[in-house]
Formats: sequence, structure tokens, C-alpha cells
Amino acid sequence: MSTRKVAFQHTIEYEVVNTSNLFHPQNWALLSVGKIEDARRFVVVDANVEKHHGAAIRAYFEYHHVDARFATFPGGEENKTLDHYLALAHELDLFPIHRRDEPIIAIGGGVLTDLVGFVAASHRRGVPYIKVPTTLMGYVDASIGIKTGFNFNGNKNRLGAFHAPQTVLLDKTLLKTLPRRHLLNGLCEIIKLAIIADAELFDLLELHGAECVGSRFQNAQSDITLDRAIAGMIKELEPNLFEEELARKVDFGHTFSYGLETRHEANLLHGEAVLLDILLSTLIARGRNLMTDDETSRVFRLTRELGFAIDASVLDPSLLCASLTERTYHRNGLQRVPMPRGIGDCAFLNDIHAAEIESAVKTLEDWMAKEYEVL
Repeated sequence: MSTRKVAFQHTIEYEVVNTSNLFHPQNWALLSVGKIEDARRFVVVDANVEKHHGAAIRAYFEYHHVDARFATFPGGEENKTLDHYLALAHELDLFPIHRRDEPIIAIGGGVLTDLVGFVAASHRRGVPYIKVPTTLMGYVDASIGIKTGFNFNGNKNRLGAFHAPQTVLLDKTLLKTLPRRHLLNGLCEIIKLAIIADAELFDLLELHGAECVGSRFQNAQSDITLDRAIAGMIKELEPNLFEEELARKVDFGHTFSYGLETRHEANLLHGEAVLLDILLSTLIARGRNLMTDDETSRVFRLTRELGFAIDASVLDPSLLCASLTERTYHRNGLQRVPMPRGIGDCAFLNDIHAAEIESAVKTLEDWMAKEYEVL
């Protein structure tokens, strides 16, 4: 037997750029990468974004004499499917773009950027793309990393790839038109990061979170909060972009939520499922003496003061246990469940059992029955 070893190193590098008035003709951010002379762009736009900004987006490319083909995507987790992937792939194949200097542009929420990212990852075995998140969830979470994919066979993100964008363009003015429910949906990811990794961010949310939501994240405090959340997300993701290490702080809130989203996809947004997971996990952590009563109360108080509507009726312990089992496969045979250790720190558990889950569900239901009484 003879053996030959092949080794190759590839640097992953992309920018996360804060900008404003992104679709103004004098803002070159959308054309800051790739060729612009005799250029083409395949642009995928969320249907809701199309209503608010479609004319401006088209005028932008016309102004710069870029030949752009537009595809409208309906958005929503229920559309993160093989059929929609194939539809976009087919449309792209009818509009030839250069393999290296005419990036696909994805303008929409996290579902859209994930799906378009996988189209980019698989078209000609990988073409460049740009992410423009238009939801708070996409802004602080989905757009920052390099995971792409879609749901398959009743499982979330079962098919996908790691494929880095060339750039991520953040324009917070695009959040102005979001309904309050979708603002809160994205806020859950900020809460997640604050509890598990950043006590100062948690303090900011206690002081100014409601104000940020009220302003649709357009005020000065929102700048501070968003910048800190994004910096924290980058800090957690950058050393582990390809998830070689499977014990990840950013998986906090993403163990039990997996099953909740899968079963209640039509009625439960991603962040809402994550928040339920956060609350359950906080109660499990308190039972393990990882959280004090005061720290636990702060988490629940913040949830109440930010105005979340929590539906505890979806919490089926058997579903939550099944979700934990599925995540254990995903994490290569160990639970690796991130749990808060105080506010701003993290521990990983590998021995959560059904009785703990049932107890946490009962405690959360009791809390809901008392209408947000402080624990």
C-alpha cells in the first residue's frame, strides 16, 4: 500500500460593513466587490423587501449600468425548501454570471441569505455572494457566519454547506419597516448572546432594550447594542467558522428549540423558539446551581419588560427530549448543551435527563400562570 498526502490551506476572509442608505446611487457598497464594467448581477430579493425597496434597488443597478436579473423569494421558514432552492438554481442557470467577479446578491432575512448562500456554494461548485440582511434576526445572527442551507425531510438545515460571503452589508435603516414581532424575534438572539457570553450586553438590554425596540433600533442606544452584539457574535464564530469544535456558546437556546420549530413551524418564529429554550435552559441551570435565584429572576424580568408573548402550551417534554437526542447526533454523540453559568458565562452539560426537562417545563408553566411574577 502506498499513501500520498494532499494538504492545502485556504484563508477565509470577509468584511462585515456598517453602511446607510444602501440603495442610494451614490453608495457604492453593493458594487464594492466584483467587476462593475459590463457587469451582471443575480439579485434575490425578499418579497416584503420588494414592496418597500424594489423600485430603489432596480434604479440603483440601472444607474450604474449593471445588467441585473431579479428573483423574488417569498421568505419565511416554510419556504426554506429544496423546491425553492431548485427554482433559484434554475433561474441563475439561465442568467450566466462570471465565476469569480460577479457575485450573487442576497437581500432579505436569514432564511433567504441561508438559501441563496447554498445556491452560491453549489453553483459551479462555488461562486461569490453578498449578504444584505433586512431583518434583525439576519442582522445580528444569520448573516454573520458562513453556514448556508435549507430544510429537508422534516429537519431544519439538514442540507447545506459552509460558504463564506465576500461581504456582509448592514444598513439598520432597513429595520424600520419590520413588525414588532419580528423585531422581538431578532432580539432573542441578542439576549442569547448576552446571557451566555456578555454580561455588559445584558446590562444594556436591561437599561435600554425596550427603548431600542420602540425606536425600531434606530436610536443611538441601538447603535451601541447592535455593534456590541455583532462584535460578540464575530468573536464567538471567527475561531471556529467550520465548527470543528462542537461545544459552541452560540448554540445556547438552540437545543430544545430545534424540535419546537420543526413541529410548530407555521406558528412559531425561530427567535420565539429560541427564547423558550433560553428560559427552560435557565431553569435547568438554576437547578444545577449554575444560576442564582437573583440571576434567574433577571432573565425572566428582562423577558417580561421587553414585552414578549410567550406560549408555553407548545412545551411537550417528550418533544424536547427528542430534540435533545437529535442535537446529540448533530454534536457527534455528546449533548454539549451550553448553559448559563451566571450571566455572561457558560458551562456545557452532557448529562441532561428527562426529569430535569419535565421539571423545567412545569416551573415555566407555573411562571406563566402567575403572569410574569418575579421568581
